[in-house]
Amino acid sequence: MADGGRRRRAFIGSFTAAGGPGVVTAAVHPHSGALALLESVDGVPDPSYLALAPGGRTLYAVSETADGAVAAYHVHDDKPRLAGPPVPVDASGPAHLSVFGGHVLTANYGSGSVSAVPVRPDGTLAGAASGVLQHTGSGPHERRQRAPHAHQVQPDPSGRWAVSVDLGTDSVRVCTVVDGVPVLHREFALRPGSGPRHLAFRPDGRYAYVVNELTPTVTVCRWDAAGGSLRPLSETPVLPGAPAGDAYPSGIAVSPDGRFLWTATRGEDVLTTFAVEGDHLRLTATVPCGGHWPRALAESDGHLYAANERSGNITWFTVDEETGVPRYDGQVEIPAPSCVIFD
Repeated sequence: MADGGRRRRAFIGSFTAAGGPGVVTAAVHPHSGALALLESVDGVPDPSYLALAPGGRTLYAVSETADGAVAAYHVHDDKPRLAGPPVPVDASGPAHLSVFGGHVLTANYGSGSVSAVPVRPDGTLAGAASGVLQHTGSGPHERRQRAPHAHQVQPDPSGRWAVSVDLGTDSVRVCTVVDGVPVLHREFALRPGSGPRHLAFRPDGRYAYVVNELTPTVTVCRWDAAGGSLRPLSETPVLPGAPAGDAYPSGIAVSPDGRFLWTATRGEDVLTTFAVEGDHLRLTATVPCGGHWPRALAESDGHLYAANERSGNITWFTVDEETGVPRYDGQVEIPAPSCVIFD
């Protein structure tokens, strides 16, 4: 158990519009990694993605709706409690969020932007968005890339930069926050039509890995924290063969030692394991995700977790220390789960 015997917890987001219970807490078994459901709260529509404040006493959730909002919860005990009403992000369809520079940043898929919401010292939200960085551009995919679609925003390992991934513009933007306003530092182009969805950093901060949704691949990039610079190096398919239809890759995670990388692919209902070999990845195995439509993927303490949105379950796997290949161990049922994070 973490922190001198304190029970570890998982926090699970879900789509209430599809029958999800809202935000769910679960206890994490210290050895097996198994989840045991504890409590849920449904005061916010579609809390699809979650993030914890430093110290873990406050939980943040996007409300992935047309109006777009973010909410804060106290998590002093097992039942999250709203710390005030949700506040607007001045954007549509926030799909991801993170904590950066005294703000909660949201990646707004619908409007193709990044919003900054100020946070008080106690972790509560100080008000509505203090600034919005609007993305511009498009891509060659006629249906999915007519406009920007920001899908993720997160700090880099150095904490100096916020990095946003845009599926609609085939690019990654590096930003800072100045006086409450997200400000663009540089934009970096990926292959046209790739449709980047999510990015994961190697723990040492030297590489970033981008999973692409429109073409089922991972792009390996060199990351330079000193200059806030991203350089694409190679691209590797997430499946051993060409998919019969659209594959829809979704989640990505890197092992704490940086030796392995995993992706989830919704159209094929599989998890893929890669060996990290310098500037390249080597696909070593694919295994069933244990459900249908794995929307998100997370690694925690030697275990891998998949949030299977359409089958309504969270599955967990033990990761082989030598090969990195996950072995299915169990599941819990939760309607329409969308992400899982850990304290």
